[in-house]
Amino acid sequence: MDFALPEDLVNYLAELDAFIDAEIRPLEEADDNIRFFDHRREWARTDFDNGGLPREEWEELMREAKRRADKAGHLRFALLPKFGGKGGSNLWMCVIREYLAAKGLGLHNDLQTEHSIVANNPFAKMFDDFGTEAQKAEFIPGMLDGSKRITFGLTEPDHGSDATHMATRGVREARDGVDGWLLNGEKMWTTGMHVASHCALFARTSGEDGAARGITCFLVPADAPGVKVEEYLWTFNMPTDHPRVSFTDVWVPDSAIFGPVDNGLPLAQSFVHENRIRQAASSLGAAVYCIEEAVRYARQRKPFGEDLARNQAIQFPLVELATQAEMLRLLIRKTAWEMDQMPHPEVEKRISDKVSMCNYWANRLCCEAADRAMQVHGGIGYSRHKPFEHIYRHHRRYRITEGAEEIQMRKVAAFLFGYIGPRRQEFADLGWDDVDYREESQIRPRTGWQAIGKRD
Repeated sequence: MDFALPEDLVNYLAELDAFIDAEIRPLEEADDNIRFFDHRREWARTDFDNGGLPREEWEELMREAKRRADKAGHLRFALLPKFGGKGGSNLWMCVIREYLAAKGLGLHNDLQTEHSIVANNPFAKMFDDFGTEAQKAEFIPGMLDGSKRITFGLTEPDHGSDATHMATRGVREARDGVDGWLLNGEKMWTTGMHVASHCALFARTSGEDGAARGITCFLVPADAPGVKVEEYLWTFNMPTDHPRVSFTDVWVPDSAIFGPVDNGLPLAQSFVHENRIRQAASSLGAAVYCIEEAVRYARQRKPFGEDLARNQAIQFPLVELATQAEMLRLLIRKTAWEMDQMPHPEVEKRISDKVSMCNYWANRLCCEAADRAMQVHGGIGYSRHKPFEHIYRHHRRYRITEGAEEIQMRKVAAFLFGYIGPRRQEFADLGWDDVDYREESQIRPRTGWQAIGKRD
């Protein structure tokens, strides 16, 4: 058993460092672009007079960084070679994501927007797996060149983690001899709708409320008649591009159906494992950054004439955080490696609980590390001149939006107690398989961030 990183991965990390130094940092420092990362970051990024949306200058800066990363061969690293990528494994992606996040705030890897020079866009493979030939031809090249941008319409005002009770409805209706569907409903957190070309809208098309089957996904043009952004929801973490969107008598042809009719939820869940394990690695990296910054400050600060770090009240909380980070790193990398050893559908059946463990704990750890870094730094740590408040505000949302941690803990419990997963047969043999345990029926995919072509 060898825990050392392979030499080619170490070399690739060095290649990323060289690219950041040559291309990204100069861009970050040009034309006062540093305002998007220093104490002015929230105001520089947010157009407060335009619904709190991201400023165009900020979004264009990220697009330029991605263009440079794509030209250098990094942006599509995780995609299959047929999409111009390198087929990067989950293990490699976890190492890379932690490494980039541990560098702190910067244009190389901005966690607030899930922007990175090594992207994590699962949509090309999603279309490859579920799309029609016409959809593949239209959307896969479009998403890679930025001309197609898709957001998720899944969560609703009255239905969050449980999508099986969604109120949005789709009914068959032909127009001018063309078979199609009439859609009515309302969605929340359809992130990126202001720049989206399409919304992947989930609607109940058959079956009873609460049934996993009977839900269909439709690719609805964002400018279709009846599609309306009702409001942008301002959040703890600004800028905002998270609107409530209504769909009133929106008609689409059958060609807009994405995936199987009445079995659309697997699309929402299909890449949740890759998203969760890689996002967990990013949270771990951000936590490590906070811990290291707190350690360095505690060694440099000398109240009453000696190192702040000599106080056990400073040492012990950071010792606990550092210990958790070390253990979590091993679990993340082991789980990512296991994911790489099996076909994707098997992940849900065999190790979905481990993925959930990694994700919910990493998000919690990051928040605790950011909070502790603020405390160690004192007043300056609470100010916007340090990045800890920004890291805390961003990662606090992941305890809700990457699948609420309660939902993920419920998945772990279901595996642990044998209601689902590998232990089910073991407990059934003991006569304990008499409970109809309902599995996680909906995972909100990154509140839509992951779906937008402009982001990763």
